[in-house]
Amino acid sequence: MEAAVSNLPNDVEALKALVVSVTQRATEAEAELANARAKASADQALIAHLKLQIAKLNRERFGPHSERSRRLLDQLELQLEELEASASEDDLAAEMAAAKTTSIAAFERKRPAKKPFPEHLPRERVVISAPCSCPACGGTRLSKLGEDVTETLEVIPRQWKVIQTVREKFSCRDCEQITQPPAPFHVVPRGWAGPSFLAMLLFEKFGQHQPLNRQAERFAREGVPLSLSTLADQVGAATAALMPLYRRIEAHVLAAERLHGDDTTVPVLAKGKTDIGRLWVYVRDDRPFAGADPPAALFHYSRDRRGEHPRAHLASWSGILQADAYGGYGELYAPARQPGPVLEAGCFAHARRKFFELADVVRAAKRKSRGEQAGLIYPIALEAVQKLDALFDIERAANGKSAAERLAMRQELSVPLMADLHVWLHAQLARLSRNHDLAKAINYMLRRWDAFTRFLEDGRVCITNNAAERALRCVTLGRKSWLFCGSDRGGQRAAVMYSLIGTAKLGDVDPQAWLADILARIAEHPVSRLDDLLPWNWRKDGEMVLRAA
Repeated sequence: MEAAVSNLPNDVEALKALVVSVTQRATEAEAELANARAKASADQALIAHLKLQIAKLNRERFGPHSERSRRLLDQLELQLEELEASASEDDLAAEMAAAKTTSIAAFERKRPAKKPFPEHLPRERVVISAPCSCPACGGTRLSKLGEDVTETLEVIPRQWKVIQTVREKFSCRDCEQITQPPAPFHVVPRGWAGPSFLAMLLFEKFGQHQPLNRQAERFAREGVPLSLSTLADQVGAATAALMPLYRRIEAHVLAAERLHGDDTTVPVLAKGKTDIGRLWVYVRDDRPFAGADPPAALFHYSRDRRGEHPRAHLASWSGILQADAYGGYGELYAPARQPGPVLEAGCFAHARRKFFELADVVRAAKRKSRGEQAGLIYPIALEAVQKLDALFDIERAANGKSAAERLAMRQELSVPLMADLHVWLHAQLARLSRNHDLAKAINYMLRRWDAFTRFLEDGRVCITNNAAERALRCVTLGRKSWLFCGSDRGGQRAAVMYSLIGTAKLGDVDPQAWLADILARIAEHPVSRLDDLLPWNWRKDGEMVLRAA
């Protein structure tokens, strides 16, 4: 330390020059470090972006391989979001650090090309006034050469308004009769809420999973205080007004020759606790075999999972039911059932999942890295997954073709694979103990082999029940927000609204726009033309109106 001090010059000017030099080198080092951090952050964001793109492309090409695939995409998107934000922060820090020096250039991050803003958005021109005279010579003879336009996306906060509908009264001078125009129709008798407000309220609650108490808090912050009970009253009344459409969707779904069925839990508030209720869904989707009928989803609510509920839901229906191995469906499959038997079609996704859990190498490695018990990886399970994946590859190629084309492809390609799989499963089962996890997975298929081979006899059958599982995703997401239904009636209302919103989404219709329009029209709409308001018909009407405008 004494040697370092002794080497310093004694002259004040020399000391000042030395301090300036050291400060400059420190600033340059700081700028170089900031540049390095910005480059590392940009590289990490780019890697995350490419991983996400690869995962999405693989999902589109090969389809979802397991329940983990959707969660993996969600995780990658969350990681990309955080890395992009960090890269932006580091980029700005590098720019500010480089501005303090003259020898270090700021790191320039390569960003993806921004897409232009949609053409349908209104444009507001803000023109910056040009100078009245030339800043160079002071001349006033200026000629416009052109203009540069910079577009900035902005949002207008939600606007509230009260619509006053005035009905004037007139008296006849001749007969003293008083006349007045009739009162306008409201969705709710003596209602005060407009259709757009009701549509927003319903879609936020059942489509975006925002409970009414959170919506009330947001409304109050915007200067419109509305009590929770007042909003709940509007939800109940609007649901009652929409019940005719729910019944029409129910009739449409039960007119199908093939249905997807599934159920999931829904907590229901009880005295001092929560009970476990059920939401059931039946999906009609004929698009995989090029069917012309529109897709739709029908939800039902029950307090428990007894088999009497699906039997009541499908009491008047017969056809092909694609579902899991729930025992409550058993009586539906009875040959003597009236009005006709229901044919069971097995779900290969459920069967594959049981093997995949015993062959999940990635999950086992993650558990091992965390010091947890990783579990065994069974080569038999891995081979079973590969055999089932070969069937999925054939189905992806057949998706969207007619039922006859799908059946021909399956007869040529899938029948040999299924025969080989049947022999292989019996051979592996003979080598395993009765209580082995692999034996249970194998027996899940062998005991329902007729249901699993149903798709080889009918081109309308899908090999998975994923259509129903996708329809139930709204419930699983919502449970994390609204936690439970307040009552059985609340569960029934949720089933009605999930049916309406889910059907609109299946038809690629904006649920909130559709609800706003039909709520404005349904009170005076003729009952004989109620089908015009269904999502698939409403969309056609909307397109015709748009073209006419």
